[in-house]
Amino acid sequence: MKTMYFRFAAWTVALGLGLILVTGASAQCGLPKKPVKPAAWHPSGKDRLLYVRANDDEEHGASIVGMWHTVFTGQTLNGASFSGVVDNAVLVFHSDGTEIMNSSRPAQDGNFCLGVWERTGRFRYQVNHIAWQGNDPSNAPSGIGNPQAGAQLLEKIILDPDGNSYTGWFSLQAYDAAGNPTVLFTGTISAKRITVNTRFSDLL
Repeated sequence: MKTMYFRFAAWTVALGLGLILVTGASAQCGLPKKPVKPAAWHPSGKDRLLYVRANDDEEHGASIVGMWHTVFTGQTLNGASFSGVVDNAVLVFHSDGTEIMNSSRPAQDGNFCLGVWERTGRFRYQVNHIAWQGNDPSNAPSGIGNPQAGAQLLEKIILDPDGNSYTGWFSLQAYDAAGNPTVLFTGTISAKRITVNTRFSDLL
């Protein structure tokens, strides 16, 4: 009787172990093939596991998010041929789809402006950048005059696959205080990523 009991117990244990191994193997088959993305605990009232977005192009790795030195070189001015730097700027693309640019223009003319961006394809982006153009110093002895309205800068960008540079095209339409278009530039864009090792002299 005892022999039969021990055989039954051994058979039950073996069956249980077999089921565990089969279940584990099945679970492994259901694992995603892509590497697990990083995550972090959110310190709120409830313990929640938050997904940390490492880049804006999860499929291809490179990201436009970060700080850049960007040069806008004009090719046309109001439809006529033109050659010259329209702006030499430092700008930041944020992961929430916003962007800020510090232009090399004099501060009293309005050298900070804002924009929004979105990814339109593989390594491709578009930017809608709105700028208040600042003040006209010619109508005030102090150098602070009447507002000159602003401008709209539209960009098409192609990010290099290594994520450290980009090129593209732009159009810059300026407007007067009544909203009438005045000056229109079109041209090309070139940019290099700014890192913790970038020196100011690298931007000159």
